[in-house]
Amino acid sequence: MRKSIVLCAGVCMMLSFSSCGLFKSSESAYKKAYEKAKAQETEQEAEEPITTEAPVVTPLETRPATQTTVVDNVDNATVRQEKFTVVSGPAVKAFAVVVGSFSLKANAEGLQNTLKAAGYNASLGYNQDRNMYRVIASSFADKASAVQSRDQLRAGNYPDAWLLFKK
Repeated sequence: MRKSIVLCAGVCMMLSFSSCGLFKSSESAYKKAYEKAKAQETEQEAEEPITTEAPVVTPLETRPATQTTVVDNVDNATVRQEKFTVVSGPAVKAFAVVVGSFSLKANAEGLQNTLKAAGYNASLGYNQDRNMYRVIASSFADKASAVQSRDQLRAGNYPDAWLLFKK
């Protein structure tokens, strides 16, 4: 029995020494392969010429602000179409400039009075489908005049002014 234990211990020692040698040899093989690949990569980089191209830039044309022209694109102005009836104020033409929408008539009348005090001939329209009162600052027969009026109101105290076409 003692001989078999000694024999097993000897075999275990031989396996442990031989496996360490195998591990080291495979580790060194990986290291050699890595170094070889790194050397090839360095050689390829050295062979390829490094070129830096300047970006192509369009020359900037400078002009004084006095030469800039602003083009109004009336055709692209957004216009909402709704069916509404005039509750108070003058009759509304085809294109209206709306500065406020309210579900409560009292709030709409308050804004209408404010507009009248500022010199506008404001109207109050009611959209039954949406149950909304529209406060109309001005109305026009043509779209171009309505867009111009809307832009003036937006530049002033009503930045949310919008166009409404009466159905």
